[in-house]
Amino acid sequence: MSVTVAEALRQALAAGLARLDAQLLLAERLGKPRSWLLANDDAVLAPADAAAVEAWVRRRSAGEPLAYLTGRKDFHGFTFAVSPDVLVPRPDTEVLVDWALELLAGGLAGLERPEVVDLGTGSGAVAIAIERRAPRVAMLATDASGAALDVARRNAAALQSTVAFASGSWWGATGTRRFHLAVSNPPYIAPDDPHLAALAHEPIDALVADDHGTAALRAIVDGAPAHLEPGGWLLLEHGHEQATVVQAMLSARGFDAVETRIDLGANPRCTGGRWRSS
Repeated sequence: MSVTVAEALRQALAAGLARLDAQLLLAERLGKPRSWLLANDDAVLAPADAAAVEAWVRRRSAGEPLAYLTGRKDFHGFTFAVSPDVLVPRPDTEVLVDWALELLAGGLAGLERPEVVDLGTGSGAVAIAIERRAPRVAMLATDASGAALDVARRNAAALQSTVAFASGSWWGATGTRRFHLAVSNPPYIAPDDPHLAALAHEPIDALVADDHGTAALRAIVDGAPAHLEPGGWLLLEHGHEQATVVQAMLSARGFDAVETRIDLGANPRCTGGRWRSS
């Protein structure tokens, strides 16, 4: 039985997909812009295309992220390849990139070649976005997952980025190197958080941390002084209810100028501080 564009969209909506998701999946499979779908809703899909779209609709309606189906996600003006080995980059994480770029253009502007590290890079989105926007940096990106590093390396090659990569957990991957700026979007969800059900398709190790979601954040803060230059900065993404906890961690460890930035939904999303100058 032949299926038209309009019928395929109706079937996707009936399966519970949002209209935008349905249009994006269909446009992706057909290699057409969304505007083409609207102007050609009577076009008949080839049987292979109809079957592929139907399979995608089933997977999307079961909660699989759209980015895993299309294999890519836009972040900070760049398009990144993604797979189930990495978290899907979120728009709220762009706050972390923006803050880093602000520091590189401000307090760290006098450095000819600032040393920067992204701990737990996943797809490489944060590290590559920073390096592409501020190409004078010497950027290192680390991850404990070899599969994630493979994705990140492919993204760096595709985007002609000079980011270097290292395998290991948090500061353990950096050796004796010291940095002027460190950023991280570590796992910060508690193991019993009810929101995990909606994230079942994403890598659990990149989402969940012990101690009510703060274990990774604490490990990064505690290890930071041995790896930051005097006056260096540490910026951390965290859950919207963790800002006060992360502020206290940084202050107790000896950081000053501690502050929190809000995300697109006006939630506290990133907290950072400056390692003491002496």
